[in-house]
Amino acid sequence: MRTLVAASIGNAIEWYDWTIYATFSIYFATQIFPAENEALALISTLATYALAFFFRPLGGWLLGRFADLRGRRTAMLLTILLMAGGSLAIALLPTFALVGWLAPILLLLARIAQGMSLGGEVSNASAYLAEIAPPERRGRYSAFFYISTGTAVLIASLLGAVLAATMTPEQLGAYGWRIPFVLGGVLGLVGLWLRRAMPETDQFEENKAKAQAVRHPLAATLREHPKAVGQLVAFTLLSTLCYYTFFSALTPFAVSSRGADAGQVFVALSIATALFVALQYPMGALSDRFGRKPQLLVWSAAIAVLIVPLSTLIGPGLGNMLVVFCVGLGLYTMMTSIAPAIMSELFPTELRGLGIGAWYNLTVALFGGTAPLVIQSLSEAGLAEVFFWYVAGGAVLAFLVILTLPETKGQVLR
Repeated sequence: MRTLVAASIGNAIEWYDWTIYATFSIYFATQIFPAENEALALISTLATYALAFFFRPLGGWLLGRFADLRGRRTAMLLTILLMAGGSLAIALLPTFALVGWLAPILLLLARIAQGMSLGGEVSNASAYLAEIAPPERRGRYSAFFYISTGTAVLIASLLGAVLAATMTPEQLGAYGWRIPFVLGGVLGLVGLWLRRAMPETDQFEENKAKAQAVRHPLAATLREHPKAVGQLVAFTLLSTLCYYTFFSALTPFAVSSRGADAGQVFVALSIATALFVALQYPMGALSDRFGRKPQLLVWSAAIAVLIVPLSTLIGPGLGNMLVVFCVGLGLYTMMTSIAPAIMSELFPTELRGLGIGAWYNLTVALFGGTAPLVIQSLSEAGLAEVFFWYVAGGAVLAFLVILTLPETKGQVLR
């Protein structure tokens, strides 16, 4: 239990640091980019957000391979150092008014470090949780990944609500946005302290010689496990669209494009995120009893049918935003609760860190990192509804591929 908590809290801190960028982007955009055109400044900030995602595959590849060779624990210590360092750098950034275009460049460099960090964190924390779990309880253990992730997002959202309620928009834009980044850097030190005593997994110790013997490991995932790669990409496509739509893209979109009150959006997201966290363990337990595949099929089918109708409710009113966030995130728990188990069950131990790290993060970069930018750009063009049809199309594709997945509950990891 101590090991499980240490891994989960470290993961929570990683995701807190990653999430606050999108959450507070509407406040610091005109501080880091030219303030003359607010819409362009926000799009530039979200473009930086998207660009950082393309370093996640690199981080997943390098840190995943590092974890396969040197151990999950050592790699997880490195990821948290990179994330906390990036958060502190953003907190201390000079403004565009002071240093001109050096400010956006420094922001991008900090986000690159964080992108590489999170690319390694997802694969290595997922592998770690799956490898320490008894086969018949892997769904329950996997649930802790998004319990910690959801808790981190909830903290970021609550912090947004508190700051929005206690500070004026001018104060938030001037200096208030720096507060969550300072906290993220400090929390990173706490996570580092907790992870230092984590034991290495038995599966890594038993298979590290196999990992060292693998030549061209990325090519080996395609050559030896092409079906697993395709399945991972397909369900990750929908998963990442769901995550970044509900946790990142809808907040600035609802406020800047649909006229929603920022405080009400933060409150609605906070309540829905609490529900998201609460449902993780029950959903993980259900998968250990009834299987992974039924949950994934219900989730993908429901998103395909409901995402467009839900999008019509986005706008003023706490009730409307509560329905949007609670339905979307409630359904999403069917996937997130078992994501580490599903991904880890696709690859053998000697390729697990790299296999998840590279292909998961490449998919996230293409479809998740661009989500806030796409929805904002479509909204500026008067085509916001196209984005939600795009998500529905991803859900249909995921549903068809999930039909090809074998049932893996209770199986011993390779």
